[in-house]
Amino acid sequence: MQSKPTTANSLSARIAALIFSLVLNACGNALCITSNVGSGIWTASAVNMHEALGLDVGLLLFLIGLANAITNQLLIRRLDVPRFVGEIIFVLCFSYFVDLFTMTFTTLGIPHLPWLVRMFISILGVSTFCVAISIYQRANIFMHPNDDTTNILRFMYLKGNATASQLIDFVPPIIIMALTFTITHRVDAVNIGTFYSFLMNGVLIATADRLVFPKLVHNFKVKK
Repeated sequence: MQSKPTTANSLSARIAALIFSLVLNACGNALCITSNVGSGIWTASAVNMHEALGLDVGLLLFLIGLANAITNQLLIRRLDVPRFVGEIIFVLCFSYFVDLFTMTFTTLGIPHLPWLVRMFISILGVSTFCVAISIYQRANIFMHPNDDTTNILRFMYLKGNATASQLIDFVPPIIIMALTFTITHRVDAVNIGTFYSFLMNGVLIATADRLVFPKLVHNFKVKK
């Protein structure tokens, strides 16, 4: 007999966790953007593509999300339309809240604070969006396509290793920035926050799994 889900893993609790973590993720990314001391590596790759190709950063972030969503369908080795649609909806909502928080933090004057203060704000932003990733990956209703990629890698291919899945996920944006460097001869949007993200994303997510809402367990399931 299958046991009943705990309160923390009921559908209503998982939906609440999803909404909270989506907003939290946008807040963390907006802190990184407005501090201007480095951001997540995928965001940095979008900025560098913008400099090389002239396309809007928001459009590039959406296209990256779309590519991630398609990649996820290949990784799970089946067609999952609800998953695909949910990830696209997440990207659209996430982008809206990033813009909202970015405008708010800019109005509050974060871009004009001393560099050292902005460095700590950038680190706080990275830590914040890592906690958010942990929460909505465990809720596993739908999530940012890129974070679903690491979730799939972690549980289907890497025996639950969050750090390894994050490091593998960093390979494509690094390749993108290497290619754009051949065009622009510079690397933009990479700073202390980016290196902190590169080194600590997996560790922070795994730590948040244990310490932040620990009763919310991973609801990841592999359908055969």
